[in-house]
Amino acid sequence: MATLSFNSTRIKSPSLQSQKPIPKSHFYTKPNNVSFPFSSKNHQNLHHSKPNSVSESSVSVPEEAFDDSEVDDPTSELSYLDPEIDPASVTEWELDFCSRPILDIRGKKIWELLVCDSSLSLQYTKYFPNNVINSITLKDAIVTISEDLGVPLPEKVRFFRSQMQTIITKSCKELGIKPVPSKRCLSLLLWLEERYESIYMRHPGFQKGSKPLLALDNPFPMELPENLFGEKWAFVQLPFSAVGEEISSLDERFVFGAGLDLDLLGIEVDDSTLIPGLAVASSRAQPLAAWMNGLEVCSVEADTGRGCLLLSVGISTRYVYATYKKTPTTTSEAEAWEAAKKACGGLHFLAIQEDLDSDDCVGFWLLLDLPPPPV
Repeated sequence: MATLSFNSTRIKSPSLQSQKPIPKSHFYTKPNNVSFPFSSKNHQNLHHSKPNSVSESSVSVPEEAFDDSEVDDPTSELSYLDPEIDPASVTEWELDFCSRPILDIRGKKIWELLVCDSSLSLQYTKYFPNNVINSITLKDAIVTISEDLGVPLPEKVRFFRSQMQTIITKSCKELGIKPVPSKRCLSLLLWLEERYESIYMRHPGFQKGSKPLLALDNPFPMELPENLFGEKWAFVQLPFSAVGEEISSLDERFVFGAGLDLDLLGIEVDDSTLIPGLAVASSRAQPLAAWMNGLEVCSVEADTGRGCLLLSVGISTRYVYATYKKTPTTTSEAEAWEAAKKACGGLHFLAIQEDLDSDDCVGFWLLLDLPPPPV
């Protein structure tokens, strides 16, 4: 059984007064009986920052709500860069700009900008009133992050909410940044999950039961473009040790694909554990893998109701990747594959080969199927 952990020493917790590090703490959620405790692979201490007076007329809380003894004040904001890294190396950001289940003193939902990089070396949070949400505000905030933390503007910004695509895309393009719609914002998604319990639920304005204003899309699957067709496919399994070898050799063998920072995510899997995957064979495997490489592949799902495999890419695109004749045998195989994926906490892979009997992959993507964030 796989165990996934995402550790909170990497999450910098702002507090009201203290600039001293506080003891390490762990935050747990348990989707599908797989734990995501927040601790860290590093020995860094939790970082503290004072709350900023952001739009006090609309986002402020009564002074008596603050407690100097509080370790991580939920009304605080965070601006942090790991002092041990080269600022120039932070070239890709993950960004969320959305309302939170928190009301300001006007009774309106507070919005929050949440920015990090995949390694959580950069972390930034800022609250906004709902009447300043536009591309200019976001553009100015991105510039502020760069200037305050001394990092260059990123080359790419990944985001996962389709409803914010217009604002984010406009802001980024005006700054010469490439916007990348993608659900492969795993550090950001897990950070959001952690903040819901450790920050938002403890905020004085928290609204229990409030539904997300911008829910994630789950669109009806579309027909697969011709350039993405394979010729054969099969449900497969690889020992976790072999999966690690494939990921570590992506750059060495110039293979198309993408891995995950398993160390940061804290994925603890025995080397012998079998990880479920989908192998796709094609006589034109090289161009097929090249096309797939530009799609921000997120996950593969076996839809036993429709008798097909669904490929999720970007933020709001799902393709019917393959179909099969529904029989008790094929349904059982698809259900077993999904059960294996669930047992691994959503971890699975997609491999593109010239032949299903080949030992080599032309493309290899390690995927993690996460539930949508609570906000």
